[in-house]
Amino acid sequence: MLGNLHSTAAPLTASATTSASVPGVVETRHLDFFYGNHQVLFDVSLRVVQHEILALIGPSGCGKSTFLRTLNRMNDLVPSARWQGEVLIDGQDIYAPGCDVMALRRKVGMVFQRSNPFPFSIEENVAYGVKINHLARDRQHRAEIVERSLRAAGLWEEVKDRLRHPALALSGGQQQRLCIARALAVEPEILLMDEPASALDPIATARIEELAIELKQRYTIVIVTHNLQQAARISDRTSFFLMGKLMETGATQTLFTKPVRKETEDYITGRFG
Repeated sequence: MLGNLHSTAAPLTASATTSASVPGVVETRHLDFFYGNHQVLFDVSLRVVQHEILALIGPSGCGKSTFLRTLNRMNDLVPSARWQGEVLIDGQDIYAPGCDVMALRRKVGMVFQRSNPFPFSIEENVAYGVKINHLARDRQHRAEIVERSLRAAGLWEEVKDRLRHPALALSGGQQQRLCIARALAVEPEILLMDEPASALDPIATARIEELAIELKQRYTIVIVTHNLQQAARISDRTSFFLMGKLMETGATQTLFTKPVRKETEDYITGRFG
């Protein structure tokens, strides 16, 4: 259904990848993160394996979104941000000198909490990253990428007859799937989702969840969610964050039914957070 959206990814740095590198694998090692003097993440070591959905849960302000944004260096946009430790994508430290941040953000796509389509046509939205990264051989090739990406996002049948219509005329759920298509068009390995369904109605939320399950066949997905039922429905593993610390990671069913930490149990059962 999704078609072949992948090409061989270029290294993020001039150095060769490690022999242990596997496409789509994310690993953090003893990661600390600060905004100015305020420490937000404390010694976070976590590995995300290929073709899984990892859900990040925890109360507001616990560092989930900050952690997610370290995985494609979106936090670089905050002047006071600084870090210690390592973040590895396919075996390469993405914070090492010489890392190609543009290549990184092609490899690690991101979908934000609120849909953010550009004030262009549907077609131009999907093709935007393709154009600026010179990924299409010609106009026909670009059109093929747009179609494949929209199909992968489950939106093609709904918009194929109005590709030149304004993207902002789409419904909220359609706009979010358009943003997913835009992220997929540049052929990532990893997809980060920061509460992608929090502003959507139940029907649109269900479609995004179904889409995430379909997409994990080709991508590694890390999703931040406050919706514990959503994490239980779609994720393979879940990580629980509290006050900037990674408290526990495990198979979702196990973590939700037999958590190791009392703090995890208290959060899942609604005793706090």
